[in-house]
Amino acid sequence: MPRSAPGFWRHRGVTAFALLPLSLLFAFLSGVRRWLYRAGLLRVECLPVPVIVVGNIAVGGSGKTPVALWLAAELKARGFTPGIVSRGYGGSTEGVAEVKAGGDPACFGDEPVLMAAVSQCPVFVGRDRPAAARALLASYGRVDVIIADDGLQHYRLGRDVEIVVVDEAILGNRLRLPAGPLREGVGRIATSTLVMAHGALSAGLRGRLDRVPVFEFSLVGDAFERVANRHDRCDPGHFRGRRVWAMAGIGRPERFFEQVEAMGLNVERRPFPDHHGYTPADVAIEEGDVLLMTEKDAVKCGPFAPADSWVWPVRAQVAPGAAELIVEKLDGSPTA
Repeated sequence: MPRSAPGFWRHRGVTAFALLPLSLLFAFLSGVRRWLYRAGLLRVECLPVPVIVVGNIAVGGSGKTPVALWLAAELKARGFTPGIVSRGYGGSTEGVAEVKAGGDPACFGDEPVLMAAVSQCPVFVGRDRPAAARALLASYGRVDVIIADDGLQHYRLGRDVEIVVVDEAILGNRLRLPAGPLREGVGRIATSTLVMAHGALSAGLRGRLDRVPVFEFSLVGDAFERVANRHDRCDPGHFRGRRVWAMAGIGRPERFFEQVEAMGLNVERRPFPDHHGYTPADVAIEEGDVLLMTEKDAVKCGPFAPADSWVWPVRAQVAPGAAELIVEKLDGSPTA
């Protein structure tokens, strides 16, 4: 579970069961809302280009952003011109705004700034996803497919493909908010187009997915890059024999720490909540020490990170066949 998540989300203990009436109410209201959209009683806004939604059913980091970046790269390689829309969680911008590489994460959110820098695609943010998508298409007429990052429950936005990203550890006690971490029940996964599994799924969970295709993925990187100069690269051996701090403000910081430790480095862990607003004090280290961080942290800490701060960029490595299936669902080829 994410570090910032309540501990009782892990198990079905006393606190979770005490909150169960609120969870049942939440489940009822969210179910009614979805039914209203599916029945046509609430308007679904369809766009003139296909929409691929990348989301999950639980609170916390399951790997949605790396999957969205992988998807953008795969679509571009196949001749599409994708654009990305996101809520811009953690940003202060009201309404709809375009996000440029190097934009202010405090305004647009850390993940949209990261996606703009890595994907080199148009990225727009807004609580109103259809409005963000329309603004994107009005500004970039060549865009022929929209990727909606973290938009699974935004049912007003019509979609052609639903990708549910699942990290089974994030599902916790399998109860709905607030008794557990789930926005929707596990059965919702079985209604999606395909599942991206961050690591292997248990036999029990796979059995509940009916016939939905499941593709496993992992996050891989090949070198550290200096935060102040991303062209300055080194391997983990460069830090051996020095005091190394590992910092992460993501949904599951332990995953980053374990990945770094698997490289043979002994690190001092410095976890922060997801979307943490960093200050210079958060990244302070003593002279001679090294600070390692995730790419999502680096977009926020760059202006004040110590000189010996390094980022480990990772990309989703997805099992074969996923991209082909998605393109098939888009009817094969990019629009003119």
